[in-house]
Amino acid sequence: MWYTIHNVDLIDSPALLVYPDRVRDNIQLLKSRIDDVHRLRPHVKTAKIAEVVQLMQEAGIQKFKCATIAEAEMLGQVNAADVLLAYQPVGPKITRLAALVEAYPQTAFSCLVDNEQAAAAIAAHFAVQQRPLPIWLDLNIGQNRTGIMPGPAALDLYAALHDMRGITPAGLHAYDGHLHDEDLEERTRKSNAAFEAVTALAGAIADKGLPAPRIIAGGTPTFPVHARRKGIECSPGTFVFWDWGYQQHLPDQTFHHAALVLARVISQPGPGLLCLDLGHKSVAAENPLPRRVHFLNAPDAEPVSQSEEHLVLRVKDTADFPVGTVLYGVPYHICPTVALYDKAYTITGNTCTGEWNVIARKRNIII
Repeated sequence: MWYTIHNVDLIDSPALLVYPDRVRDNIQLLKSRIDDVHRLRPHVKTAKIAEVVQLMQEAGIQKFKCATIAEAEMLGQVNAADVLLAYQPVGPKITRLAALVEAYPQTAFSCLVDNEQAAAAIAAHFAVQQRPLPIWLDLNIGQNRTGIMPGPAALDLYAALHDMRGITPAGLHAYDGHLHDEDLEERTRKSNAAFEAVTALAGAIADKGLPAPRIIAGGTPTFPVHARRKGIECSPGTFVFWDWGYQQHLPDQTFHHAALVLARVISQPGPGLLCLDLGHKSVAAENPLPRRVHFLNAPDAEPVSQSEEHLVLRVKDTADFPVGTVLYGVPYHICPTVALYDKAYTITGNTCTGEWNVIARKRNIII
């Protein structure tokens, strides 16, 4: 099988595994689904690994999105050309962002804003630095997490941003992460409906005599929709590793599993029960059981309980899984799973060939 490891005895469990050849395949598949590689702005929150970013750079991708200062610094360290911090910095994060701009001048950093107070604080700091920061207006188009509703207030705010010394409005950011419909037609209908207000706001900005805004839109679920919009930058993230949740709920997207968790059977506590060394600290646990992990070499195993260091599975016959058996699992949600590990083992040709640091899982790297 593609995922098994010949020298698996060298790897202690639980462990994070990354298959670089499959990562490359996913990057090429992503590129094949858009007309211009320069419209891609992948989100690095999934990988958090510099070497994965470098694989994207080798494929011609030069613009990226991130959610933390550490992720932004990782991108600066690999000389990413254009980095959007898709987060509105407040408090000390403004100072840290300014330090990034100073430390990595080869990278064009920007960030999100959705209210005048935060924008004014950012502008004041960068005005002192005499280094204007590009900013993107964050729009709430249905997720109700961050952003301002696209409408008259958003238009007024965008116009006000042009008058603040220290920042330069670059465009609009619209994330529709609440849309996960399995049916692509229904997902498309909802995405189009939400995007109408973004298009209207962009038109109103131009009508006001301001420069036409660039637009960044969507994540992985709506990537097929936004990829068809002329000129829109797209920000998928999970595609690079893929996971079990998206495989089940986004059948139209055929990316390959490129990151797994490795676990071992450590006990057989009762009839039909196995205990693995894969607890909350080793695989994302925000979803209710059994939506934690799917084991490729034990597809019928059902997670029944989990604690910090243990995962209990129900299986038909425990004799098939003696203590010490290695299981290879696809996390239901790969992004927070990656963040639980300091390193990933790289697997090429069914052999563990090295390690990659999950450098951006940290709260800070240097800055």
